[in-house]
Amino acid sequence: QVQLVESGGGLVQAGGSLRLSCAASGSIFSIRAMGWYRQTPGRQRELVATITSGGSTKYADSVKGRFTISRDNAKNTVYLQMNSLKPEDTAVYYCNVVVIYGVTMSRLEVWGQGTLVTVSS
Repeated sequence: QVQLVESGGGLVQAGGSLRLSCAASGSIFSIRAMGWYRQTPGRQRELVATITSGGSTKYADSVKGRFTISRDNAKNTVYLQMNSLKPEDTAVYYCNVVVIYGVTMSRLEVWGQGTLVTVSS
């Protein structure tokens, strides 16, 4: 099995910064894409940012220039540095990882438990 542990959420004032972390553990052979999504009540989960195993990144238009996704392959960890936060960034943020795992070298998509980010105005 593969587990994800997220950390770094919390309450911050508008204009402030937070850094989210997500560490993967388990019988992982390799990690393909890693990413962050967010969701607010009554709305669908939306992509925030993704990063491939080669380091290519993709961002939602709403966070470009403010958020930075990065990964540490040695630690199986993905980060999301969030700067210039706005009240509309308030959401539960979910880590998403695509891994190759186990003796069968199976592909698996795993979601984190979610971490709440609240930005006050």
